[in-house]
Amino acid sequence: MLLQNPTKQAAVTTADKVFEQLQHAIVEGEMAAGSKISEPELAKRYEISRSTLREALNRLEKCHLIERKANIGSRVVDCTIEGLLELYITREALEGMACRQAALNMTDEEIGHMQSMLAQHAGDKALQDGVAYYQEEGDVDFHYKVILGSHNQQLINLICGQLYHLVRMYRCQFGMHSPRATRAFTEHSNIIQAISDRDGELAELLMRRHIAASRKNIENKIALQKAAQHSEEI
Repeated sequence: MLLQNPTKQAAVTTADKVFEQLQHAIVEGEMAAGSKISEPELAKRYEISRSTLREALNRLEKCHLIERKANIGSRVVDCTIEGLLELYITREALEGMACRQAALNMTDEEIGHMQSMLAQHAGDKALQDGVAYYQEEGDVDFHYKVILGSHNQQLINLICGQLYHLVRMYRCQFGMHSPRATRAFTEHSNIIQAISDRDGELAELLMRRHIAASRKNIENKIALQKAAQHSEEI
């Protein structure tokens, strides 16, 4: 059965296209975390009406990438330690469950594709040097493929539809360049082996541990950045 993937809906309307462009800019850090959004400025930049822009902003809000408050306006979400903890604790539970489901439901062909994908990742120079493990969005993202491999539409809707790009925002800005790169790749390899062995319990355990370690890594980076900013202000 072909399941719906909320992250891969075709951009049809102008609002769809603006939403995708703004989403990419936020995730990649081109629009800084915590920065205020000027609707007149964005409407002028994209040559669209304010109503079309607000449609795109409504979708960004549902993806938890912006916050909108009455009499204050819109702002890109801030990458805080508190937000990180809440998001990654949720990820541990949901992606752990998705991983267990993937061990039960993923086809042999899908597993083979994931093993080939990891082999391609292994050839990346930054990963070989142990400095970064960058994965493009979508079909070459390990976590994304595991979630789809769960074949559970509710989990796909929750993780890919509501949390995926917020997770990528944290990962892109704080987690992909790290001394954990080589270790993270090894953890991915162990997870896909457990899925291949159809060991749902082990697959879930390994995914939960993997996400917990990633959370700790990003948490440390944010804390160091906040401390450095505080020192500069003194």
